[in-house]
This record gives sequence, structure tokens and C-alpha cells, in this order.
Amino acid sequence: MNKTTLFDKVWDAHVVKSVTSGPDVFFIDKHFIHEVTSPVAFLNLEKRGIGVKYPERTIATPDHNVPTVEQDKTIKDKLSRMQVEKLRTNCAKYGIELHDLGSAHHGIVHVIGPELGVTQPGMTIVCGDSHTSTHGAFGAIAFGIGTSEVEMVLATQCIMQSKPKKMRISVEGELSKGVTSKDIILYIISKISAAGATGYFVEYAGSAIRSLSMEARMTICNMSIEMGARGGLIAPDETTFAYLKGKRYAPSGKDWEEAVSQWKQLQTDEGAEFDKEYHFDAADIEPMITYGTNPGMGIKVKDLIPTTEGMEGSNKKSYLKSLEYMGFAPGEAMKGKTVDYVFVGSCTNGRIEDIREVANFVKGKKKAENITAWIVPGSREVEKMAHEEGLVKILEEAGFELRQPGCSACLAMNDDKIPAGKYAVSTSNRNFEGRQGPGARTMLASPLTVAAVAVTGKICDPREVFEN
Repeated sequence: MNKTTLFDKVWDAHVVKSVTSGPDVFFIDKHFIHEVTSPVAFLNLEKRGIGVKYPERTIATPDHNVPTVEQDKTIKDKLSRMQVEKLRTNCAKYGIELHDLGSAHHGIVHVIGPELGVTQPGMTIVCGDSHTSTHGAFGAIAFGIGTSEVEMVLATQCIMQSKPKKMRISVEGELSKGVTSKDIILYIISKISAAGATGYFVEYAGSAIRSLSMEARMTICNMSIEMGARGGLIAPDETTFAYLKGKRYAPSGKDWEEAVSQWKQLQTDEGAEFDKEYHFDAADIEPMITYGTNPGMGIKVKDLIPTTEGMEGSNKKSYLKSLEYMGFAPGEAMKGKTVDYVFVGSCTNGRIEDIREVANFVKGKKKAENITAWIVPGSREVEKMAHEEGLVKILEEAGFELRQPGCSACLAMNDDKIPAGKYAVSTSNRNFEGRQGPGARTMLASPLTVAAVAVTGKICDPREVFEN
């Protein structure tokens, strides 16, 4: 019997046609669209006189450049307003389900998909956004596509794709106190580099991964892109099924039982081969933080910034350039560095578990005077739950500002920008130069570490703040 991986099982089931020495014609189950990468795709469909093949397989929401304050008012930025209005027009014209600003299920596309139960095991999912890999947490093949491919999927529900290589990353053991899924993925990226998984689709496995909640698994898969991977996925299990049961678009009744029976088959066969494998010990993972300008430049919070020893030529030059941008020096400690902003949100860490974690940590405490603290829920549903659970009251008493759903300060495509030269510790996914605003300096960390930084006003190990 042929031993196959989870990735093979899902991929092969969706190949419509294989092109000799070329890509596969690959069927897409669900297509998420937003206001930024869809307008040109729809415009080209109109020019060619082509409709949307299966509008019921597409879900839309505005998220990237929408304001996170006063969403009930007219969007001030002209380009943002035009893009959102165009999304509304196109969805109405082609009969596409839209979760608009102010609606009950508006939010970041990669947050509302799982929330609604649209995301399910064994699916193929695409979106004109690189962090579509988030949905892989359910045992789905999910990846980002470009505008021309958005057009292709709208028109045909298929895409031309060459099958990636397969990598498995196993994390075994028990996580230490204060270590979260964000620390796991930042640790992995620091070990294999920001390009270490280029050309691969990654399956995450091992006891430490299986112990994670669905929201934590989404954080892991979300940041697969930050090590160059095409996407990441985790085999579905009882945790997955419990999360999905009762969701709006999840199967119900007899259909539910049949679906779960099929989903249980979505496991990598014992003995199946991968093109590359990595194994990590959970006990070695500690709270992490980035110090440079790519997500691979990360260290344990307690460690020193690496020196240039052993570096030569362009590698050394680019390394020093990165540190210069950040205002750091080789061999320095990260602990104790003063911070200006903290941001909790994005498709990486803008879910209710993240907000609960921060609120639990800061309850009865106050943010430091030098800190501006933004909490941005990933969806209206998250926002609603945060209010109902009393989390908003706790956060506001601690000096945090709760904004409305959107991508917000993850990227400088909206009004939530970090000022030039200022330092932000962020739960988002990228720390490139200018990612959070021109000249902004970003350090990536877990919600727990961000909460500790907010309270102390400086980079710190959250485990040490616990003890105080």
C-alpha cells in the first residue's frame, strides 16, 4: 500500500488535470476576497465578458485598509473608500456573500472564515493575501494568490499550480509556562531562517502541536509564510471537530457524522516520506522576540542579539544594515529596551483567546506611561465576546485602547501607523522596514510578552513579570 502524506491526500483529490512537465489544474473549494486584491480582478472579468463561475464558493469582507475607529461613518481615505465601495458593488453584481463593515460577522478574512465554519478539513482555500495559510490549521491546503489568479479562480474555480515539495516540522514535549504558539513559530523560524522552507508546504506535527487549541494552531500555520513556505497545515483531530461543531456553515445532523468520518482519514500515513524534516524539543522553546527586519531574526527574550562573528561579505553587511535600522547593536541585550507602542491584533493573534490572555495578565495592573497600547479584535464576533466577557473593561482600566475590527497596525495600509523611529512590540507577523509605517521599528512577540511589555514599558520576559 502506498504511504501518503496529509498534503498528498488533499492535493491529489483536487487535481482536475495534470499538465505534463507543467502545473496541475487545481480545483478550489473556497475563495476569500477582500477590498485590496479583488477590484482589478473583477474589472478584468468585465472587460472579458466573463462571470463568476461559482459565486457561492466565494466569501468577501473588507479588512486591509479599513479604519478601526468610527466604522459607522464614511471612510475618510479616498482610495480605501473606493476599494470598499467597489467590493460592495462587485459582490452585489455577482451574488457573492459579503460581510461588510458594521455587519455581525465583519472582520479579518482569515479570522471570520474559521469563525463561521467556512474553513473545514480537506478543503482547498485561496485568497489574495499571503496569510491564507492560516486556514491550514484545519487540515486544509490554503495559500495566497496574486490578482491575476484571483481573476482565474473567480472565472473558473480552478488555478494552475505546480505541486510543492513537502516538509514536516515536529515539536515534541511539553511547553514551559509562559510559552505560547507564537513563541513556537518564532523559534522555528529563527532556527531555519526566513527562507528555510522556500518551495515547501509544511505539515506541523508532534505532541506539542497536538496539545494546542485551534486558535493557537492558526497562529502557527499563519506564520508558515514567514519562513518562505507555500503554506502550512496540521492534521485535524478531536480538537478540530469540537471547534467546528455548531458553526454556521459546518455540517449538521447526519451530514456532520459523515463529515467527521471523512475528516478522520486526513492523517499522514505512518512511514510516508517527506522531502525534508525537522525535529524540535518543546522544552528548549522560551518566550521569543525579534530584533531585526525579517521574522527569522528572532531570539529568546533573555538572550543577546547575535554578534557578527563568522559573518562575511554581503551577509554581514545586510545584517548590520538591519540592526542600524532598528537602532540596535550586535551583542546587546533585548531585555530592558524601552518601547513606545504595543499592538495586539492581526490575523496572527487577533482572536478571542489572544485578548483573553492579555486581559488576564493585565487585570488589576496599569500600562506604563510611555506605552500607547492598541487592542484590535480580528472580527466583530471577537469584539462582541470581549465585551460580554468583561475583557474590554479590564483592558480599558489598564489603559489599553480597544479599536474596531480590521488588519490595523499589522501593515501600513490604513490609519493605524507607528510613527517613524518609534518602537512597537506587535503580535502581528512581519517586521520588515516600514511594515507598520515609514520608519517604524517592529519587534514581533506573543500576546503574553506584549502584555508584559505594556505593563513594564520595556522589553521583558513575561515569566519574570508573572513572579512579581
